[in-house]
Amino acid sequence: MKQSAANRKVNERAREIIAHILLFEISDPRLDLVTVTGCEVSYDRSVCNVFYTTEPERYDEVAAAFKGASGAIRSLMAKDLEWRVAPELRFLLDESVDNAERIAQALINDPLHGKADDPTESDVPADADPAADERAEAFEAGDAQA
Repeated sequence: MKQSAANRKVNERAREIIAHILLFEISDPRLDLVTVTGCEVSYDRSVCNVFYTTEPERYDEVAAAFKGASGAIRSLMAKDLEWRVAPELRFLLDESVDNAERIAQALINDPLHGKADDPTESDVPADADPAADERAEAFEAGDAQA
């Protein structure tokens, strides 16, 4: 679904506030080194899906920490927002970072990656002038023929 500019601003504001809370106001060490990658606030602002990422070996402990701290984060968020209702927070693991890393690793390990094939006739544009290179070289050499 396409987002309006106002909705993007709401989502970004929620992300900034939650990231600030995690950085400066929550003292749970399990929530250290957690990155809030995005937020999606519902149109009525009653629910906020918070997407986060961290090291893969910490997924379970961070999920448990968010479950325990969600009430405190919601209260602190309500103080910073001018919204009528403090949204219910749902913390969801953002798997896009892991997927991108897995793809990058697969490309690095692929022996054919980065190896360019010799051009074929299908790679040459149909309207290419075969004599254009010869004329350009002759012109650069000073043998311009009109």
